[in-house]
Amino acid sequence: MRVHDLKPAPGSTRPRRRVGRGIGGKRGKTAGRGMKGQGARDTVKPGFEGGQLPLKQRIPKLKGFTNPFRVEYTVVNLDTLQAVAGDSVTPDSLRAAGLVHKHGLVKVLGRGELGRALRVEAHAFSRSAERAITAAGGTVTVLPPPYGRGRPPARGSALTNR
Repeated sequence: MRVHDLKPAPGSTRPRRRVGRGIGGKRGKTAGRGMKGQGARDTVKPGFEGGQLPLKQRIPKLKGFTNPFRVEYTVVNLDTLQAVAGDSVTPDSLRAAGLVHKHGLVKVLGRGELGRALRVEAHAFSRSAERAITAAGGTVTVLPPPYGRGRPPARGSALTNR
């Protein structure tokens, strides 16, 4: 048993410490407030830093944060793949057809119908899209991300412009 394992017996109560009750005892006279000064007199607001701009005002007023390692995909649905000519679909062929942006990873989503067999290569697939492509007689190939395994490189001016 260690000191941090100690706790009062179950059901026991202890009265709270009453400070400033005479000069005898541990919390008499100044009652733990020290000598003179602002802290010895009236109350000081929590977070008050002596006139210095408080921490809660120094930090930016933001709601949440932006994850710099978020993986963003350019999405393509099955009805878009249906309109593509040929039996093979790759990110490069989609870019050449003007269906996806020239940068970024491609993800295939399952909206629409696929009526023919296609060999589809992309960086990610939704489960419904994968089922629909294989049900139509096609094949699905997941491409590795260009940054290798692990998390993507950090984005944002605070992280990249160093």
